[in-house]
Amino acid sequence: MGTMDQSVARPDAAAESLGLIDVVHNNQQQETVMPALIALAVSVGALAVAATWIFFLGAVAAAHLQVWQAFIAWGCHYHSGGKLTGTRNTIVCMSFGAIVGMAAVLLSTQLTFASLGQLAAPISVGIGAAVICLASAIPILSTIPASVYGFASIAGLILLDKSMTPTAAIVPTILSIIIGALFGIVSEALMNALKKK
Repeated sequence: MGTMDQSVARPDAAAESLGLIDVVHNNQQQETVMPALIALAVSVGALAVAATWIFFLGAVAAAHLQVWQAFIAWGCHYHSGGKLTGTRNTIVCMSFGAIVGMAAVLLSTQLTFASLGQLAAPISVGIGAAVICLASAIPILSTIPASVYGFASIAGLILLDKSMTPTAAIVPTILSIIIGALFGIVSEALMNALKKK
């Protein structure tokens, strides 16, 4: 009985080097694997469609949840390390930053009444930024950029919607942050699943 030819034809080497395909070679079979970047693009692209659609549903829009805040949290998930740690750091630190931002806006109103005029907002922002930096000594609040994103997210909502008070803005901001962070971890899981196909 003749021996079976176990050689496997190699795919185009140039395509491999460009990252267009990843190929696992062994003596028995050849398995094509989706590259990480393509898997990430497919995952994030598909889920971005779903996220945007969700945020424009009547009930979600009526609750003042913001798709742009969710996308900030989604990106923050990845740059905070991804996985459960990235999700946790995003939710905790961005929510903390949003609370500090709410307090800063409330403080600026009081400082305006104290005759500080146009200096009220800059001073309030400076105090808020200092609080975020000092709070980073606490391990769970150590991701300063995420806290800054949360601060900016609530400030952006208040500036965009003049009828939105700081206290009214905090709940939709935190809910949007949570949703965005969850989309982050789901997109990461989907990417990993696609890479295994």
